[in-house]
Amino acid sequence: MTRPAVPFLDLRAATAEVRSAVDAGYRRVLDSGRFLLGPETEAFEAEFAAYCGAAHCVTVGSGGAALELALRALHIGPGDEVVVPSHTFIATWLAVSATGAVPVPAEPGDPALAVADPGRIDAAVTPRTRAIVPVHLNGHPADIDAVTDVAERHGLAVVEDAAQAHGARYRGRRIGSGPHAAAVSFYPGKNLGALGDGGAVVTSDGELADRLRALRNYGARAKYEHAVRGTNSRLDEFQAAVLRAKLPLLDDWNARRSAVARRYLMELADVPGLGLPRVAPWARPVWHLFPVRHARRDALRVLLAERGVETQVHYPVPVHLSGAYAGAGWPAGSLPLAEGLAAELLSLPIGPHLSGGQVSAVVDAVRAATAAAPSPPPEPGRAP
Repeated sequence: MTRPAVPFLDLRAATAEVRSAVDAGYRRVLDSGRFLLGPETEAFEAEFAAYCGAAHCVTVGSGGAALELALRALHIGPGDEVVVPSHTFIATWLAVSATGAVPVPAEPGDPALAVADPGRIDAAVTPRTRAIVPVHLNGHPADIDAVTDVAERHGLAVVEDAAQAHGARYRGRRIGSGPHAAAVSFYPGKNLGALGDGGAVVTSDGELADRLRALRNYGARAKYEHAVRGTNSRLDEFQAAVLRAKLPLLDDWNARRSAVARRYLMELADVPGLGLPRVAPWARPVWHLFPVRHARRDALRVLLAERGVETQVHYPVPVHLSGAYAGAGWPAGSLPLAEGLAAELLSLPIGPHLSGGQVSAVVDAVRAATAAAPSPPPEPGRAP
C-alpha cells in the first residue's frame, strides 16, 4: 500500500529519534530480570510526577483503566452520577459505567474549543452527582478553575481526563499539578506514547495514590494481602523504559506540534467555510489533534486524500448515539452540539515530525479541496 505524501502521524520517525535510548532501556529490563512493578516503572513514575508538578504518579495498564481506577479510588460506584462531556472519546463514559455509576453528559460551550463548559456542567448536577470528569480535549485544557468552583459548590470530586494533554498548561501550570487526580494515556499515538497500551494517574493526594496502587494490583499493598477488590492493571517494565526514553523529548515534540498549529491557524484563517480551532487566553495547548470543521467534511476528506494528505475523523458517532449507550435516555437530537461536531470535524496532520514542506502541502491541499467542495448554502430561515 502506498504511503500518503503527508501521513497523519509518523510513528516510525518518532521511534527512530529515540531508538538508541529505547534499545538501552530494553537491555536494562532484560538484564534486571524484573518485568512488572520494577525499577523502570518506579523511575518513570517519579520522573513523570515531577514533570507534571505532582507528588505521585501511579501507572496502570491503559488510559481507560486510569480513569476507572481513579473514580473507584474516590469511591464512585452504583447509584452515583458523574458529569462527563457530550463530545469526547467513548473511554470517558465507559470508565464511569465500569464503576457502576451513570455518565451524565454536558455539552461544550464553544464548538471551536469543544471542551467542558462549566455552566452546562453546573446545570447537569443532581442530588446523585458525585464527580465531574472534564476532558482536556485535543490537547487543549478545560477551564479547570471554573470546573473546580462548580465541584466545590456541590461537594464533588474531579477527575481530569488528560489522555490528550501531556505537557499542556492551564494558567501557567501543567495539567496534573492541580488539587485533583488527572488520568493520562500512553497509547502509541499520544504526545507521550508507549509502544503498546499504558496509562497513569497523577495526583498530589497521597491517600488516593495509595488506594490506586492497591487497586491496580489485585487490591494488594503487599503480596497476598488483598485489602480491597482490585484488578490487574499494571504498566510493564518495557513500556516504562520506552516512556523514560521519550519523556525528555516531550516538550520539544510539543513545541514542534505548536509550530505546525500556528502555521495552520495563520495560513488557513481566510479559507471560506472552514472552522478553525480556538485557543483560550488561559491555555497553552499541546495540539494532540488539529480539528477543523466543514459542512462537507466527508467530501473534503476524500479530496485531501486524492492530494496525498492523510486525515482522520475522530468520534464520528457521538457517544450517546453509539450502540453502547442505546436506550440510555439520550435520543438523536438531545445533544445537538456533540452531534454537529461529530458530523463536521476533520483532523489534519499535526505530528512533531512533519516537515515544513509537508505543512505547506497540507495548506495548499486544504485550499484546493475546499474550493472543490464548497460549503452548502444555509437552510432557509437559518443564519449561516
